[in-house]
Amino acid sequence: MKKKRNVLVTVLAILYPLLIFTLLVILRLPARIVSLCIILLAASVFLSYGKGKSGLDWKPLASATILAALALACFITSRTMFLKLYPVAVSCTMLAVFTQSLFFPPNIIFRFACLADKSIKGSPAEKLVERYCRKVCAVWCVFFVCNGGVAAYTAFFCGDRVWSVYNGGISYLLMGMLFAIEYIIRKQVDKKMPKAHYISEFKADSRPDSHILCYEDSWGKGAYKTWRDFLCDTAKMRRAIRDRNEESWIVHCEDYWYFLVTFIALLQCKKAVLLTQNIKEAFILEIKREGTGFLTDQDAAPSTGAILIPSLLAEQGEPAETEIRDSPSFQAEDTEIYLYTSGSTGKSKAVPQRMKEFEEDNAFIISKWGNEFLSRKLVTTVSQHHIYGFLFGISLPFTLGIPFRRKRIEYPEEFESLNDEKYMIIATPAFLKRTVDSESSLPLKDCFIFTSGGVLTPEIALRTSALFGFWPVEVYGSTETSGIAWRQSKDGLAWTPFDNARIWKNDDGCLVIVSPYIKDPAGFATSDLVDMLDDGKFILKGRSDSIVKIEEKRISLTEVENRLLQTDLVHDVKVIALEDRRQYLAAAIVLNEKGKERFAGQRKLAINGFFHDYLMQYFENVVIPKKWRFVQELPCDVQGKKHKEDIAALFEGHDAE
Repeated sequence: MKKKRNVLVTVLAILYPLLIFTLLVILRLPARIVSLCIILLAASVFLSYGKGKSGLDWKPLASATILAALALACFITSRTMFLKLYPVAVSCTMLAVFTQSLFFPPNIIFRFACLADKSIKGSPAEKLVERYCRKVCAVWCVFFVCNGGVAAYTAFFCGDRVWSVYNGGISYLLMGMLFAIEYIIRKQVDKKMPKAHYISEFKADSRPDSHILCYEDSWGKGAYKTWRDFLCDTAKMRRAIRDRNEESWIVHCEDYWYFLVTFIALLQCKKAVLLTQNIKEAFILEIKREGTGFLTDQDAAPSTGAILIPSLLAEQGEPAETEIRDSPSFQAEDTEIYLYTSGSTGKSKAVPQRMKEFEEDNAFIISKWGNEFLSRKLVTTVSQHHIYGFLFGISLPFTLGIPFRRKRIEYPEEFESLNDEKYMIIATPAFLKRTVDSESSLPLKDCFIFTSGGVLTPEIALRTSALFGFWPVEVYGSTETSGIAWRQSKDGLAWTPFDNARIWKNDDGCLVIVSPYIKDPAGFATSDLVDMLDDGKFILKGRSDSIVKIEEKRISLTEVENRLLQTDLVHDVKVIALEDRRQYLAAAIVLNEKGKERFAGQRKLAINGFFHDYLMQYFENVVIPKKWRFVQELPCDVQGKKHKEDIAALFEGHDAE
């Protein structure tokens, strides 16, 4: 009904000049009679739209208001000039609306575009589309100025016949020509717009065969893998998987290319995928249940039954063109993926995931930082077997079509070769620490850095900014929750929740999260202690599982670590609880340069005493660490996480001092 009314008003607006010309010139009706007819027409529009159940529509009502005002002026003065000023008034009104939207975005053309195509919002092309629509909006403003000027000229200086021909014909012809030209240009521009092709949605023709997905070492080396290479290798892998009866597969690939084609081929074959960074024999045998295969590009114990991916691909003959162009579809919500994570306890556990939540996470990151990704090539220091590395190093670059490095960066010195392009760097706090400690200058230009998997101290963030020229963006999340919040610590230590996340603090003081990435509608209760701020942001205070009791005294291990860092003599520290006849704390410390100078030549007992006396300012003696170890570097996994058992091993065979 609403559409029919809109069509009616549009037709009346187009035929208005011809109606006025007919009533005034052909039928020779008096001006007051004509104006009365127009007033009745405007009243009928008001009545028609006033009965709508879906609310008032401002466009026809605005037209009716202008009609009524001009007709009333004509009725009072008997001057037909007021009736002929309607096209001028409409052009002025549209000019005001369009101009206002240019200064108070989003512009009105972009709003219309988003109403017509719901996929624009949050897409990688959103900002580019808005920029294009802004130009179109400016062109329409120029048209309304010109059209209103000519309409005014015909009203004041031309006869009724000329006025009706221009405003009832030529004006709309020019408008139609502008629409047609913009449509042609829009189609050409649309071809150049970046498109998001998610893993669960892509087709064989989603990208040109020559599109580069992957490169080796650095972009300038010219060693690339293209979209056609991807289609060929996934076709080979699908064939190899279908020749076997396993319903689930353990996957571990250090090579990102092998990981991508294997992972996607398994999903296309409707197989469950188990991702693990740990491929030690005992662990693989522990998780490898009946009907589970093991695909890897690394040497593994024969007892694990590992199948080498490079050999498997080499065994497959070149697929036929029809096989290459076949891209089996699957539903993102039906995928079965397990990520093995150490969690906070150090004991591995399988966390079930689906592509649905992964792709929703990617969609938000794209909506916020998509242009930053699209303008750079991607390198990562993070394993793709963990959620952060998978989301940012595999899923997101594939979705946007961003070329990614085939091998992750393992040594800070590798950054020195990345001077040929702009790069997006996906890193962990631990790797950034290693880099700023070992590198004095880097040739990177206009890089962008994401970091997650631990807390990046403001000191390391500052040194990273000085070295790379960019202050890292930190992402807070976990395997269970995916990404939840972000910050750049140069703006403060508070975390800003993602727009689609709802958070609060529970009775235990821990953060509770509800987001599209968490399958349970009740949300997920973390073990992270927080302070909620009035603006909706939050401050992390450590983990509830870092609270231990020593001699019936509750103490936060995180708080002890933070106090030691406050001495400005400590580069890194990990405090753990150990137990012999009783429980006590032990601290493993990496001194910074200032600390090494401060304690140069001193006995360990004296260094222990310094830190003991410092902590006595804040804690009771009973909870201060009883064992101290000073090392060059703390042991950590590929994600930069420090596990209690690895730290505890540092104290084996050492007396408490």
